[in-house]
Amino acid sequence: DLVGEAHTKTISSLFMESWRTEMEEEINRINQVLPDTQTRDKTDEIQQWVDAVLDKMDHYKAEHHRYVKEGVTLLELALWKAKLDEKEDSSKEVRTKKAKIDVESARKEKRITCGADMA
Repeated sequence: DLVGEAHTKTISSLFMESWRTEMEEEINRINQVLPDTQTRDKTDEIQQWVDAVLDKMDHYKAEHHRYVKEGVTLLELALWKAKLDEKEDSSKEVRTKKAKIDVESARKEKRITCGADMA
């Protein structure tokens, strides 16, 4: 075989299984084509194959980058929303506490003005 196992790590890191399968098929294609290729044409055939493999790999890397970027954007939006929800919950809690404090201070004030605290 012209291509050994050196490509395995790169191929296994591809995001989608269909990409991995397609790359494996493309890489193995040379092993099917070369035995039937005339000796004088082998260099050209290998060069075309290398170009095809590299082009496909570049395409999948670009797609992978696009998926990662999309995922990061979704994660940022989710974190932003969670932070807004957290602030909203915190704001409600502060208003509730403030309302309780205001009620208590109003009661205390009424007791003082009505003379209920006098012993």
